[in-house]
Amino acid sequence: MKILDIDKDVLLKPLQAVSGIVERRHTLPILSNVMLETRGTELNLVTTDLEIQIATSAKLNKAAADHAVTVSARKLQDILRALPDNTPVTLDAQDGRLQVKAGKSKFNLQTLPAQDFPRLAEGGSSTASVKLPQRVFRELLSLVQYGMAQQDIRYYLNGLLLVADGTKLTMVATDGHRLAYASTTLTSDVVRSEVIIPRKAVLELAKLLEDGEDEVEIQLLQNQARFIFSGIDVISKVVDGKFPDYTRVIPTNYKTHFVVGRSVLQQALQRASILSNEKFRGVRWVLTADSLRIICSNAEQEEAEEELVVAYSGEPLDIGFNIVYLLDVLNNLDTEEVDCAVGDANSSMLISVPGNKDFKYVVMPMRI
Repeated sequence: MKILDIDKDVLLKPLQAVSGIVERRHTLPILSNVMLETRGTELNLVTTDLEIQIATSAKLNKAAADHAVTVSARKLQDILRALPDNTPVTLDAQDGRLQVKAGKSKFNLQTLPAQDFPRLAEGGSSTASVKLPQRVFRELLSLVQYGMAQQDIRYYLNGLLLVADGTKLTMVATDGHRLAYASTTLTSDVVRSEVIIPRKAVLELAKLLEDGEDEVEIQLLQNQARFIFSGIDVISKVVDGKFPDYTRVIPTNYKTHFVVGRSVLQQALQRASILSNEKFRGVRWVLTADSLRIICSNAEQEEAEEELVVAYSGEPLDIGFNIVYLLDVLNNLDTEEVDCAVGDANSSMLISVPGNKDFKYVVMPMRI
């Protein structure tokens, strides 16, 4: 039975949008599949890993017979990618197989019944709904997502806190050693609502969101978060746990700080990191009047030292950090300068952007 005739590129674009969450090998084989569903002049595509579900659609030039089938998302994507641009493709379904025909090429793929495909249940009533430009939401994600933990037993750290409150949308990520905070102003008022979005969903959103003014609608539900943008519908379960009180982590009383060029500091750290200890990744910051010395050493007794002129007038300070945590924030900011506020050798450092209260980055000290 012929399902549809379609241009390769018309099918490949929505398939790429939904296939990022699909894992090649899964204990449930159907979770490696994409569901293709034709209804009139619309082709719907859905994937899920039981935690996240992504759906999108493509418009067809002519009506197709109503049909639904699931097939390996990665194999279909790899086949389409390997075909020349603008190639017409025909999909035929018969005897548990999907035949993909393009010119003189034929591929027979195994299918599984569409009725067995698991969909995420509705997540209950909405607790908050906000709209903002995709560009703004994408920037917020990029400012904080690197701060998330990876496979921490404190599972609530393996995600990103999203708080909608009044006219403010805030994102926070922490792994217990550093914390990234970013916020933006909304055009409408919402009742306070907060969820922890799992790491995999955050990374997928960062890939799918466009750098434009088209809106993304965010619906915060009782046990889900939903993101609707550019014809894509992402539904994610949320992490069930209590996120740490980030307001207690962000220092508010530091008197000593200095401003330094972001790229100058970034490049000095990159050079020094060449000789940092591969296991501990420590870097010493030695602050004296108008000077910041950056020192890295390793187990072979090798040492790198960089000196920057900074307007520092506080007490002399020798403090250690994980150099990766410092480079992470500098790599994800695009500002000219950063403001570094410090306490003593046992206190965290606060990195912010001069004249911008919407971004804060806290990094804990380490002993070197």
